Amino acid sequence: MGMNVASGDADDDGEVVSAINTTPLVDIMLVLLIIFLITVPVVTHTVPVDLPKERNQPTKTKPENIVIAVNRDGDIFWNETKIPDYTTLLDKLKVRAVDKPQPEVHIRGDKNARYEYVGRVVVAAQRAGIVKIGFITEPPAGAIPTAQ
Repeated sequence: MGMNVASGDADDDGEVVSAINTTPLVDIMLVLLIIFLITVPVVTHTVPVDLPKERNQPTKTKPENIVIAVNRDGDIFWNETKIPDYTTLLDKLKVRAVDKPQPEVHIRGDKNARYEYVGRVVVAAQRAGIVKIGFITEPPAGAIPTAQ
């Protein structure tokens, strides 16, 4: 505890000054800030990953490409024709996988569909031996397409 003693000026009333001295508080905060700035880069360990860059290229529709759509209920459509189950999808993909050149599979998944439904289509394409699989998405609202 500290107390200011009057210096003896004529204007002094002899009262005790009860203001908080903030200098030690500022000193402590600056020391803590420096400690955090030094230790944070040491604490954050990240795995070095080369993330893909965003590219917004228009889809080039070729007649040999296969468009598979998955709606929110998990129904599968092959170029707008409903497929009854994943076994039938796999069989159709195996037939097309041997074509030269091999067709690309473009998957259109409903945004409210479970990931499981789209994942099953991807697995079926992989099991059939399809090399190129792409996802068709809509650009965000207000996005301006860039010409390349």
